[in-house]
Amino acid sequence: MFHDLREPTTTDSVRQRKGKSCLEACTFPAMANLVTSLCCVVVAAVVVAYAQRRSQLVGRNQYEPMYTEVVLRCGSLDSNASVSWKVNGTDVRAQHRQLGPKLILTQVTLSHNGLYSCFQNPNGERRDTILLHVGIRPREPSVTCRSNTYPKGFYCSWHQLYPTYIPTSYEVDVVHNQKSLEVQKDAVHKNRCHVRFPEVFSSSPYKVNVTAINALGRASTLYSFEESNIVKPDPPERVTATPIRFNARRLEVTWQSPATWPDVDNFPLKYFLRYRPLIRDTWQHVELSDSTAHTITDAIAGKEYIIQVAAKDTEIGTWSDWSVAVHATPWIEDPSPITSTTDGDFPTVTAVIHSKTPPSGQNISASPRHETKTSPIPSSNAPQKAEPPVGRAARLLTFFSPLLLGMLLLLM
Repeated sequence: MFHDLREPTTTDSVRQRKGKSCLEACTFPAMANLVTSLCCVVVAAVVVAYAQRRSQLVGRNQYEPMYTEVVLRCGSLDSNASVSWKVNGTDVRAQHRQLGPKLILTQVTLSHNGLYSCFQNPNGERRDTILLHVGIRPREPSVTCRSNTYPKGFYCSWHQLYPTYIPTSYEVDVVHNQKSLEVQKDAVHKNRCHVRFPEVFSSSPYKVNVTAINALGRASTLYSFEESNIVKPDPPERVTATPIRFNARRLEVTWQSPATWPDVDNFPLKYFLRYRPLIRDTWQHVELSDSTAHTITDAIAGKEYIIQVAAKDTEIGTWSDWSVAVHATPWIEDPSPITSTTDGDFPTVTAVIHSKTPPSGQNISASPRHETKTSPIPSSNAPQKAEPPVGRAARLLTFFSPLLLGMLLLLM
C-alpha cells in the first residue's frame, strides 16, 4: 500500500474547504439546488483527478507469469488514443508491439521487470505508470517435521523446490485427532513454525497442510506422520578428547547431551561414537548406553585422530547428525635431552714431567714433581701437522758428532 507523503499546499487547503462545504450542501436535500449540484460534480471530478494523478506518480503493480504474452494498458484511454511507452525512463527495447494505448510484450522473462510509463501524444502528458513483476506460480512446497525437544513439541519447515521470483506467503494448518492445533511462526526462520504435542505416546497421526500463495496462484502439500517417526535430537555438545599420560594407545573422550533436549532423566539418550586416524578413511564405531564418556583403547601410537558423536532417544526416533569433529593425538613420551659439546668445551690434557738431578749446590731432595698444563687450543679445525719422531740412533749420532769431527781433523 502506498501513502502520499507530500505536504498540503494552500491550494489543497482551499480545495478541502470547498469540498467540505459542497459535501455538506449535498447532504441536506433542502439545500439541493443548481449551485450545490454543480459543486458536488466539481468535488467528484477533483477526487477522480487526484486519484488518477496519484496512481500515475506511484504506479500500480502488475504480476504476470513467465514466458507468456503480457498486455499493459495505458489507463482508461480510448482504443484509438496515440501514446508512447518508456521503461525505467528509457525507450522500450524489448520485443513488443503497440495496439492503440496498449503495449504488448511477448515471451516475457525477468529482464522485462521494471517501471513502465505511458505518455499521451502529442503533448507528452504521462497518463499511467505500471510496475511489472514477472514470476512463476508456486508449486507444492517440500515439507519436513522434526522433534528435537521431545516430548515438548515439534517444528515443521518448508521451501519451494523452484524459485517463484515474486513475493510468496504460506499458510499452515496442523490437525491431530480431528482437532486443529495452534501454530506458532518462528521468529527467525520465516519458513518454519512450532507446534506443541497435545499428548505423549500418541499413535494417531499428525497432518500438516502447507499452502504456498502468490499473485499468480497457490499450491498445497499435505504431510502426515506419527509422533515416534520425527524424534531426532540435536548433536551432542562440548565433545573433548584427551590423551592419557604414560599410555600411548588411549584417548579419553567426553561430551554433553544437547541443550535442546529438555528432560534427559526421564527421556534418556544413547550415543554412537566414531573415530579414525587421519591416515585412514575407515571409521571405527562404538555404541554406548546413556554414558557421556568413553576411553579409546586401540589408538595407533603417535597418530592424530578425528572423533565425532551422535545421539538418539533410547526407544524411538532416529540418530542425530554427527557432532562437530574434534582432533586428538595419544600421549607421546618426551624425548631424553641430548648433551652436545660446544666449541668452547675442550678436554684438559695432563702432562707429567720428571725433573732431572738437581745441580750441585742446591738442596732439593724430593720425589719427582708433577705439573698440570692445559694443551693449546687450535686456531682452526684443520688437522695439525705432526712433528717427525726422534729415534735412538739419531740421539747417538748427536752425542758422538763432536768426537768424530775431532778425529777427522787429526787425520788430516
